[in-house]
Amino acid sequence: QLQLVESGGGLVQPGGSLRLSCAASGFALDDYAIGWFRQAPGKEREGVACIGSGGSIYVDSMKARFTISRDNAKNTVFLQMNELKPEDTAVYYCAARRSVCTVRRSAWSVYNYWGQGTQVTVSS
Repeated sequence: QLQLVESGGGLVQPGGSLRLSCAASGFALDDYAIGWFRQAPGKEREGVACIGSGGSIYVDSMKARFTISRDNAKNTVFLQMNELKPEDTAVYYCAARRSVCTVRRSAWSVYNYWGQGTQVTVSS
């Protein structure tokens, strides 16, 4: 059974950093594109970054501060978030699809498997 489990969220002050983890089980990362998405209250779920066989892609507005990576031996994908801002506050999800990466608007709809999410709160 394919499963994704996020961890690493929490409360951080503006300017701080967090590293989120997405642990996968039931499948090999190599065969899937793994995306990070986030959803703030009252807003549409939006893409952040994705990593797949073709490399990684980012939403332009987050490229300078966020880095996606993966450890195939641990079957885990990471999202390093630096210089966090209050507007980064959201529930962050990882998701998988057996196709190429996409983080375009509404891309969440083409990902088949989702984790439960981890809350990130940026506040002083």
